[in-house]
Amino acid sequence: MGGGESPPGAWARARAAAAVRPALLLLLLLPAPLLPGCFAEPKRYEPTWESLDARELPAWFDEAKFGIFIHWGVYAVPGFGSEWFWWYWRQLKLPEFVDFMKANYPPGFTYEEFALEFKGTFFNANTWARILESSGAKYVVLTTKHHEGFNLWKSNNSWNWNAVDRGPRRDIVREMEVAIRNKTKMHFGLYYSLFEWFNPLFLEDQANSFQTRHYPPSKCLPDLYELVNTYKPEVLWSDGDGNAPDTYWNSTGFLAWLYNDSPVRDTVVTNDRWGLNNICKHGGFFTCSDRYNPGHLLPHKWENCLTIDKESWGYRRNAELSDYLTIEEIVEQLIETVSCGGNFLMNISPTKDGVIPPIFEERLRQIGTWMQVNGESIYGTKPWRAQNDTITPRVWYTSKPKENLVYAMFLQWPSSRLVVLGQPTATVGATEVKLLGYEHPLKWTSLPNHGIVVGLPELTLDELPCKWGWSLEMKNVN
Repeated sequence: MGGGESPPGAWARARAAAAVRPALLLLLLLPAPLLPGCFAEPKRYEPTWESLDARELPAWFDEAKFGIFIHWGVYAVPGFGSEWFWWYWRQLKLPEFVDFMKANYPPGFTYEEFALEFKGTFFNANTWARILESSGAKYVVLTTKHHEGFNLWKSNNSWNWNAVDRGPRRDIVREMEVAIRNKTKMHFGLYYSLFEWFNPLFLEDQANSFQTRHYPPSKCLPDLYELVNTYKPEVLWSDGDGNAPDTYWNSTGFLAWLYNDSPVRDTVVTNDRWGLNNICKHGGFFTCSDRYNPGHLLPHKWENCLTIDKESWGYRRNAELSDYLTIEEIVEQLIETVSCGGNFLMNISPTKDGVIPPIFEERLRQIGTWMQVNGESIYGTKPWRAQNDTITPRVWYTSKPKENLVYAMFLQWPSSRLVVLGQPTATVGATEVKLLGYEHPLKWTSLPNHGIVVGLPELTLDELPCKWGWSLEMKNVN
């Protein structure tokens, strides 16, 4: 009829389709197999060190190699002795700190009153960002709160002991985040001290041998969640466990959230200071101790955090010139650290007015000048099979395996203009050697067994590519 299908044929097709539908529905409900270009669900981490320590460190951190630490807080106001001023004065009653207060402040003066002078009058986040970027650093770590408990942002749990309610009356963390992210290409990181010397809740828990947990859920953990959700740091640098175990801090629970569900779960890196006896054992990268530089390759990613002022992390008005690392010392620390697989985090400490002192600015710009010439031997490199040379002292190696490049960084320009390297083995017709910052290839000869001798160009002091250390780039050496 009109060319249509007969009813029996239509009924047969309908019955066949009905039989197929349940099978199709079942297939739709089953998980689909992964096809090329598809990705599995991201790995979930359990709140245990075994699970958390298995997380791969985001690649950007190892490639960056060099960062700047900033210690800025109320301790910059007395600017005397150390950022531990309050503890040394009130708790330990060290004579030099007690005498300093007697000589300069009236009886009954409290540490909290220093916050009134912590105004940051000349603080300009954009200026800081420009100076920091001039160093060649790839990341910045700002102290949001040190052991004194003063927050550089208006924490919902800090009452009036913060930079918005007292002192500068500004959200320093926010201003720095905006400046670093809008004005530079550096990664933005935050430091946070878990404990506070004189917080009554912490002191109560401490008196109870940490069998009570009043302080972490009331102050520390809310602060950490707030910092991560609000400012989205790519480095979270924990410190100050107060001799309490990680179970007291609920560190594994917080880190599981940070790696699984936080807004920075894919990019954030953390250190190893999350509880008593955790340092150098658990965490994203190891710090092991302040100013840690083992001088040999470690199997785990690590960071050497050190101060330009050898005596303090905070600003000191009483510092002398000899207290500051020279640029030669800084370059040597950087080279040695990176050769041994570490990152180099160099600390500066601004004044109470929010000014980066000229001595720190000079060091930042000097290392930046060095990096402009030698950055290829630092950024994105991997440790080589040898970290330092066996014949010539103060020679350190890095490598870029994919490019078949090895870098030999040496800290003394030889009067003979010959650099003797005992580690590399060269091949005639394949090996090429050049000096970073110098356009012409260099001549070299092989040593009898292994090693090479590289001839440096005859240059005046003004013609040298840089002043405080040099890098040989060797292609096709073993």
